[in-house]
Amino acid sequence: MTDISPTVDRLTIYPIKSLDGWSVESVPIVDNGGLAGDREFALFDAEDTYVNGKREQQIHQIRATYQGDGANIDAVQLSTVETEPRRFTVDELADGHAVDWLSDHVGYPVSIARDQAGGYPDDTTASGPTIISTATIETVALWFDGISTDGMRRRLRPNIELGGVPAFWEDHLFDDRNHHVMFSIGDVSFRGINPCQRCVVPSRNPDTGAEYDGFQSTFVEKREETLPDWSGGDWFDHHFRLMLNTMVPESEWGKKISVGDSVEVDQAVPADE
Repeated sequence: MTDISPTVDRLTIYPIKSLDGWSVESVPIVDNGGLAGDREFALFDAEDTYVNGKREQQIHQIRATYQGDGANIDAVQLSTVETEPRRFTVDELADGHAVDWLSDHVGYPVSIARDQAGGYPDDTTASGPTIISTATIETVALWFDGISTDGMRRRLRPNIELGGVPAFWEDHLFDDRNHHVMFSIGDVSFRGINPCQRCVVPSRNPDTGAEYDGFQSTFVEKREETLPDWSGGDWFDHHFRLMLNTMVPESEWGKKISVGDSVEVDQAVPADE
């Protein structure tokens, strides 16, 4: 393929798991291979189960606006259409001051946990940042009436967004189930693991939690119809998959990635290597 120049156009962390994202210009890799500050806080119910967008539609109604310097969040302002904004410092989140506000919103007791050394990723094996191209987001948004590019971005919730490439280019960055694709962003090495198996969250309005009728069936039909030749391997047992899951080798922990970094693709290697 010619005339491509894969470059990091956007970096987003999600300081509180399932709540709104926070755009940063540069971010370090932390000790599980994730991004600093990403999913650093998470909500749990009385059974110690995640209270997240997958399980609780009311989570989508919470708006979170962050204050801080890069990936270092100092405070968050939480609000809904029915409540006045309430500001909590990071220390107040960590010591539970926000618990009553959040519990009142979802209608049952919740707790807040914090993990600064890797956060609470959905996939603890492929725990690196997720990657997608802007062109992919734009293309998928066109499959659905009434969903804008930014609306689709909020539904898909990627960490790293690439410019300078066509739609679905990120599918170059995984192989079959027995291999990983080695690539680099700036001077940080990554392993591309698999295309992300999507959950119910992309089908929901990111502001209200309301389901988009027929979202999954339309997505599956269009994804299969537009699947590029380079989207190979044996991962597509179904087509409700989009966005790359990654792993970052321990040797790369502590390095930074930044907006403007270029992406270089190396080769596929055995998954157990």
